[in-house]
Amino acid sequence: MMCTFGFLACFTLAIVAGINPYLSAIVLALTVVFVEIICRYYSISPPGSFFFIFIATIGSTLPFDVALIPVRIGLLALGCMLSCLVAFIYTLIVFSGPVLGLTQPAKPSRSKQELFLIMLEASIVGFFVGASYLLSLMLKLPNPYWVPVSCLAIMQGANFRSVWHRNIHRITGTVLGMGLAWMVFSLSLNVWTYAVSIVVLNFIVESLVVRNYGLAVIFITPMTMLFAEGGTIHIPPETLVMTRLSDIVIGSVVGFIGGSIMHHPGMLSYAARKMKAVQE
Repeated sequence: MMCTFGFLACFTLAIVAGINPYLSAIVLALTVVFVEIICRYYSISPPGSFFFIFIATIGSTLPFDVALIPVRIGLLALGCMLSCLVAFIYTLIVFSGPVLGLTQPAKPSRSKQELFLIMLEASIVGFFVGASYLLSLMLKLPNPYWVPVSCLAIMQGANFRSVWHRNIHRITGTVLGMGLAWMVFSLSLNVWTYAVSIVVLNFIVESLVVRNYGLAVIFITPMTMLFAEGGTIHIPPETLVMTRLSDIVIGSVVGFIGGSIMHHPGMLSYAARKMKAVQE
């Protein structure tokens, strides 16, 4: 339920800020900063902040229409309510008998040094995600939600090696995934086959993402395109695939640059000096 409130807040801020593209980029960057701080502070398990920012990014790229704002928020709220209902039923089934040994989660305790590092890293991620979206606006890319999303996916690596591996996996997996997306969008999908395709792809992604990120990206690509491109299936598959592929490459390059700066030894030394100054 807390995630539901987070989704709605991120999406609402994004679509309201859509009145101006540059305001939208600033709001997206600030949203990323706050979401990153909260998820890092409370050590939210992976995917952590990803889907909060993914929803905000899609909201930022939607055409601004005041009359549609309540409708769009309502549709997202309905989806969140359904998820809460499914989770509630699952909880009743799993914990139907007497449950022993359950304890309240410990409240996070962060030192000033840790808080400073969290805020520093969150600010860097927010800056580069916002910058990648601003770059996509300057390049006049059509519906470029994949640029900031790809940037974020790369920067979520725990260290420079992880960032580098994610960059390779992201681009390679996306190229292969775009081929699969082209085949999916080439089919004559109706309402039922559209829904079944999402279910099948989501099952495959959930099975693979904990084993191999590169393989999972192959199926994440068509799945997220089905989510976000549902109203644009009339666009030729070749045009849609090539447009999204260029978005992902641009976002991955920006994310790699941002991840390299965030995990650079000089940045870590700067953070250590600041922490020492705070201690003193």
